[in-house]
Amino acid sequence: MRFIKPPRLKSGEVIGIISPASSVQDPSLLNKGVRYIENNGYRVEVGKSVDKIKGYLAGDDEERVDDLNQMFKNKNVKAIICVRGGYGSGRIIDKINYKLIRNNPKILVGYSDITALQMAISKKTGLITFAGPMLAPDFAERMNPESEDFFWRLITSKKKIGRLSFADNNKLPAINKGSAVGRIIGGNLSVLSSLIGTPYFPELKDKILLMEDIDEIPYRIDRLLNQMRLNNVFKQVKGILLGRFVDCYEHDPEKKTLTLGEVMEDYLQYLKIPVIYSFPHGHIKEKITVPFGIKVKINASRGFVEYEESAVR
Repeated sequence: MRFIKPPRLKSGEVIGIISPASSVQDPSLLNKGVRYIENNGYRVEVGKSVDKIKGYLAGDDEERVDDLNQMFKNKNVKAIICVRGGYGSGRIIDKINYKLIRNNPKILVGYSDITALQMAISKKTGLITFAGPMLAPDFAERMNPESEDFFWRLITSKKKIGRLSFADNNKLPAINKGSAVGRIIGGNLSVLSSLIGTPYFPELKDKILLMEDIDEIPYRIDRLLNQMRLNNVFKQVKGILLGRFVDCYEHDPEKKTLTLGEVMEDYLQYLKIPVIYSFPHGHIKEKITVPFGIKVKINASRGFVEYEESAVR
């Protein structure tokens, strides 16, 4: 598949805001996020269904997918940032106008439930998308300065990104040593596994697989990884990058359980590919934005990750 880089974002251009999954319950977060973007020198176009509420969804499926399609159709909009994740992106992936996206490549940013959109768009168009900060959980709050700077540099510069730096310059720990180069793909483990068996599950052959999650206790992570194993996912990829698994532990001290680390080792330590863990990505303030589709190098022996090209053109 040919991967498509979106044009870089320039100062003063328009950023579209959409809610393809859940709604934001506190309208002040939306307003704070919009002000943050405007204070950074950009204009904002807010989707029609952003403030709608239908149970746990930001409006019905047709409204949410129409916002997405309209943002890609609007020639003035140069980047699209999601308000939040939650749930609902997977409900609209069979309704997206992928030809429109392919012909109008733009920066699309989100994470968590937005994984469904990103993997579907990758599979159908090859567009590079960004697992990065969203309006309500990130821009409306005080961001980690390093994560903030890295995100804006990533979507505005055509320069090669190079080796990533981490807090205290520590090298990343590994389950399996070795190194690998490939295009990075993946996202939230729960959402990614839900796409298995559909036309929207990404091509994984020779890829670097990223996985992260939140609020899934060890036996649920076990079940998700087992589903991936039974579908030969781990045999296709060249390397694995484990992001942060936030609150993924058994909260009841009376229950017998494997630890998260034990579950990971059960599934990954016998693979003959490098596996790095504690990569700073996921539901954390210090998240590193990941452009799905670019070439990356992971070196589990030396504990580094390198983005081998730019993410925009």
